[in-house]
Amino acid sequence: MTAWDLAVVGSGPAGSATAIGALRVDPSLRVALLDRAEFPRDKPCGDGIAPQVIDLLEDAGVTGIVDGHVPVPRLRLDRGSAGVDRKMVRPTWVIPRTVFDQRLVEAAQAAGATLRRHRVRELSQSCSVLLDGAVEARTVVGADGANSTVRRAIGMTPGPMAVAIRGYSPTPSIRPNAQVVVFDTARQPAYAWSFDRGDGLANVGYGELLGHRHDRPAKAQLLERLDTLLPGATDGGTGWRGHQLPLSTGRWRPPTGPILLAGDAAGLVNPMTGEGIYYAVATGLAAGRAAAEALNAGEPSSAGARYARAAERLLDVHLRHVAAAAWLCRHGSVIDAGLRASAADQRVFDDLVELGLARGRITPTIVRGLVRELAGATRGRRP
Repeated sequence: MTAWDLAVVGSGPAGSATAIGALRVDPSLRVALLDRAEFPRDKPCGDGIAPQVIDLLEDAGVTGIVDGHVPVPRLRLDRGSAGVDRKMVRPTWVIPRTVFDQRLVEAAQAAGATLRRHRVRELSQSCSVLLDGAVEARTVVGADGANSTVRRAIGMTPGPMAVAIRGYSPTPSIRPNAQVVVFDTARQPAYAWSFDRGDGLANVGYGELLGHRHDRPAKAQLLERLDTLLPGATDGGTGWRGHQLPLSTGRWRPPTGPILLAGDAAGLVNPMTGEGIYYAVATGLAAGRAAAEALNAGEPSSAGARYARAAERLLDVHLRHVAAAAWLCRHGSVIDAGLRASAADQRVFDDLVELGLARGRITPTIVRGLVRELAGATRGRRP
């Protein structure tokens, strides 16, 4: 039996950030990072890394994450005849998860965490938390993704789900050095993307919201929609992998006690954009800090309450706003109005990017832009 102060199940961005957050509070803690895969490993994702993610990591003492990668300054959004193509206030990066996750794991290990290959299947709780009868920990953070074993073990269920497919294709000359998103007009909400990595390849994919029964479309159907929205996007493509995204809702309340959830395991994926890296790193760092503070106070069971307070300050208002925005985006006319408003006003564009990639809000600037464009369309000034 191995005993730990903190066991983190899952060593992706949320798990590594948890270990880093805890060890920043107390470097002497015994922290285990448990993952079923051997690193480096691939993870299906859009690979887009927002600058706000880098800010969080640098504040936690982690540097060098984007070294060797090219910043992507432009974002293009299209839906039918409506569209906007603008330079972002701050560039993003497109970094394959084989690289990004490996660098975070190495940063967690450098901080003092121990990485172990172990697939957690069972969890029980008494005075401490026992994983598979082999790993004992005073606190546990489930960061084990969309199909979290830890989440199921504590009786929590995910909310709405989306499904996506991702591959890597040669970057065409019409989409260089940019992130391109094309919204579907046949399905709502759904979109295809092409994110240039800067090395001759682009991360391309397509995602859509699943119905209430979570019926998952076939791979061929997803690829067909991708090629319809981004003609030729699948040409020469490799590495096709599908994945589910547990979307956040307007109300998120972490469980109390010594068992916490972070990132996808907590059902935290932006329902408007499908972005989850910011939430993963932000909640991972917060969960790690809460666990360390609870342990140092001699009250492991208070970790959940400490985490809930931190999470409320961090995401409560944002999640309500982005849930409202996601509901509005089920209406094509609202998406069109948002694209037109963004094309007309850089400030609207900037605020929508912040809402979609980090923890922005529906600002008065966004509201005025949407109202102006919707009113114009109603009066027949728009086709």
